[in-house]
This record gives sequence, structure tokens and C-alpha cells, in this order.
Amino acid sequence: MSSDPWGRVDETGTVYVRTADGEQVVGSWQAGSPEEALAYFERKYEGLVVEIGLLEKRVKTTDLSSKDAQTAIGHLREQVEAHHAVGDLDALRARLDKLVEQVDARREERKAQRAKQSDEARRSKEALVAEAEGLAQSDQWRAAGERLRALVDTWKGLPRLDRKSDDELWHRFSHARSAFSKRRKQHFAQLDAQREDARQAKERLVAEAESLSNSTDWGPTAARYRDLMAEWKAVGRAQREHEEDLWNRFRGAQDVFFAARSSVFAERDAEQTENLKLKEELAGEAEKLLPITDLKAARAAFRGINERWEAIGHVPRDSRPKVEGRMHTVERALQEAEETEWRRTNPEARARAAGLTGQLQAAVDKLKGQIEQARAQGNTAKADKLERELEGRQALLDQALKGLHEFGG
Repeated sequence: MSSDPWGRVDETGTVYVRTADGEQVVGSWQAGSPEEALAYFERKYEGLVVEIGLLEKRVKTTDLSSKDAQTAIGHLREQVEAHHAVGDLDALRARLDKLVEQVDARREERKAQRAKQSDEARRSKEALVAEAEGLAQSDQWRAAGERLRALVDTWKGLPRLDRKSDDELWHRFSHARSAFSKRRKQHFAQLDAQREDARQAKERLVAEAESLSNSTDWGPTAARYRDLMAEWKAVGRAQREHEEDLWNRFRGAQDVFFAARSSVFAERDAEQTENLKLKEELAGEAEKLLPITDLKAARAAFRGINERWEAIGHVPRDSRPKVEGRMHTVERALQEAEETEWRRTNPEARARAAGLTGQLQAAVDKLKGQIEQARAQGNTAKADKLERELEGRQALLDQALKGLHEFGG
């Protein structure tokens, strides 16, 4: 006979599992040793452990329905109750009982969530109706029309309410859209005359644009073209059959002018590109002065570089900040070096630093004497207090000595 903490095999080959209700027959084993029998049914138990673990994970991390979860729990419970495995079956029953509680709790949560979603859907649809009724009186035809279409899409994405409430809200929503559509049709019916006026105005703008296309007065003409474009946009659209042709003529006249201007500007840009190359070389030469070790020599060298810099013409506008920034960096380094040198050689500042150092040194020496006296008198508390004060004065003295050292003192 063989056994383990959860089961045993008797001399007839019958396998038993131990439970809280006593031993239960697992099955009969005649194919091998008792140890093999226990190992076989223990593997059965491990399989149940794995299945229950997977179901627990699905209940916790997926949208498994309550019905499907209960079915799966029932299937596993049947296997546990069949006692065809060796292991802690009572623990498995407890895990299944807990799963049932979790599934019930999730079902109630979902029920409450559906009720909450229904309330939210009602409030959302009421808000959509209110907005649609406000838009029905709008004169912003395109924006309001687009917004109403977006509201329809939003409505379609919301859950349905009870039939009576849903129908009443939809009737109001639909009526608002119809009222807006009717007003918009009336408005656009009045645009035909305005479009004819726009066509005539655009004919005049085209004529002027074509008369300017061969101008070489680049600045004023470009400015006038910008004005003409602003007037074009302000006029509004002509009839569809005329709009495209008028625009092509208007745009074509501008293209002729701006192409000629671009050709002239290209030559200027080539010159500015060459200037940029020269200034970049000078910036590199200036950067080699860093770090500054000989202020006088560096100042003279930078002055010479800057004179050559000023003799070079303009560079492309978008490249200017970067290359000038490189020169400014070197210039700032020179200024900082000059300020440092001035501070180092300034007799008044040195004298102030020396005076402060002397005062702090005297204060430190005095405190040390007071501490020795207090300890000699056995006044430990006073000595400790003076020690803390000494630490602060000593830190200030160290800082002052460091500053004095910077002055060469």
C-alpha cells in the first residue's frame, strides 16, 4: 500500500483521496505501481488547478459573461465533485465558491453600470436636442450644418432608451434639423444675385492682376497682389461655371510676376549663401579663441575677426540667428573674462574681502577661546552651543578665504 498527504492506494489497487468529508474513492489502478497510480491522479489534480486558475484570470481580466462563467464553474465543479483526482479538493471547492461570488458581484456591477449608462444616454440625448434646437436659429450655415451632422453621428452612437422617450427626443431633434435646413435653403436662394456681383468684381480684379504681371517694381507690386488676393477672398464666390476660370486667370497673372521675381532673388540668394560660408569660417576662427587664457591677445584677435565680419554683406535670413549666435557666444566669453579680470584686480573689492576675512577670523578665534574657557569651567552645554556657532562662522570664513584667493590675496 502507498500513500501521500492527500491520497492512498490500497492493496487491491483502489485509489482514495482525503477530503473534509472523509476518504473518497478516486478509481482503480491495475496498470502499474501504487506510486504511479498516485502520480497519475495527482496530475489530474494539477490539471484542475490550472483550469481553475485560467478561469479566475478570465473572470478578473476579460469581459466573460456571467452565464458563460457560471457554465464553466459548473463544469469544473462536476469534475471536482467526481473525485477523479488526488489533491486538496476542498481548496478547489473553496476557490470555485469564491469565483461564484465574484461572478455574482460582477453581474450586479454590470446591471448597475447599464442603469448608469442609460441615465447618461438620456442626459446626452437631451443635451444633443437642446444644442440642435439652438443651432436651428444659427446663420453660420456651414459650421452649424457640419455640427448638426456631427450631432446625428453622436446620436447614432448612443444606446436606445425606452421607445416612448427615445421617440419624443428624436422628434424634437429631427424637427430642429428640418427647421435649419429650410432656413438655409431660403438663404442660398438669395445668393444668386450676389454671385453675379461677385463675378463682375472678380473680372475687374483679374484685369488688374494681368496688367501687373510684367512689373519689375517688386515690393509694391507684391504688396498689391496681396491686397488683390484679400479683395478676391472678400468678394465671395461667383457662379460655379465662372469661378474656376476666373481663378486660373487671376492665379496665372500672379505666377508670371512671382516667377520673374524669384529668378532675380535667386541671384541675390546665391551671393548671400557665399556670404554665409565666409561668416561661418570667421565664427569658427573666433571659437578657436575659447577657452580664453590670454585676455589681451584674445581681445585683439576677436577685434580683427569682427572687422572682417562687418565687411561681409548679408546672409540668408533663416541662417542669420545661428551664425551670429556663434559670434555672440565668443563675445560674451570675452566680456565675462574682462569682468573676472576687473574683479580680480580691483583694489577696493580686494580690500573689502580682506577686511571681511579678518573679521571672521577674529570671530572664530574668539569663539575657540570661549569654548576652551567653558569646557575648563565644566559648562558643557554652553561649550556645545558655542561649538555650533563656531561651525557656522568657520563655514563663512572658509567661503571668504576662497573669495580672497580669487583676488590673489
